[in-house]
Amino acid sequence: MLNTILFDLDGTLAPFMQDEFIRAYFRALLHRLTPMGYDGEKLTKALWKGTGAMVANTGESTNRQVFWSSFVEDLGMEVLSLESILEDFYQRDFDGVGVILTKQADRSELLRRLREKGYGLVLATNPIFPATAVETRLGWVGLCGEDFDLVTTYENSRHSKPSADYFRDILAAVGREAGECLMIGNNPVDDMAALELGMEGYLVTDCMENPDNLPIGQYRHGSFESLEAYLDSLPPIK
Repeated sequence: MLNTILFDLDGTLAPFMQDEFIRAYFRALLHRLTPMGYDGEKLTKALWKGTGAMVANTGESTNRQVFWSSFVEDLGMEVLSLESILEDFYQRDFDGVGVILTKQADRSELLRRLREKGYGLVLATNPIFPATAVETRLGWVGLCGEDFDLVTTYENSRHSKPSADYFRDILAAVGREAGECLMIGNNPVDDMAALELGMEGYLVTDCMENPDNLPIGQYRHGSFESLEAYLDSLPPIK
């Protein structure tokens, strides 16, 4: 019986298009770091390489460790001093990136209703950002980390989407079986990979990320408004 709901964040709970988010994010980040003497092109390449390393992580280290190992490899040991600067960036400057939201949205009432019905809630955002960056993005839609039983971040994760191991790690962390869970996301590759384990799925189409134009007819799908109606129709947990 369904008792736990996993939510993706970017493009799902937070309504924005991924390409616009990436442009605004890098613009804000480079605005902060290039005056400190960092080469924007080298920094951007190193960030993408580190992100790729996290996506390819096979579990020997946390995503945070994998990212910084890649970063040091490209930019040298002195780059480790950036971690505290990035922490401050994600707490302060990063909030301005929220202007890319396609509309203002507050998801707190939806999650409150699900909580009242007894559902466990997981923020299954791809864990390639630190917790501070996730917390800032949650604030854009009226939420915080405490609204969830688990929030995946680069500090606490050893895999990334679309690896099935990412979803296995979530199941282990919350003590659930796949058949008890619903994964809600906006990407048929990254998010619907959860169905390989036996989870149910719902693909939100408002800000869908589907660059290869993959067919989506095999998934339950619709607008966020339709998703809310579906979630409200779910029975309370007994």
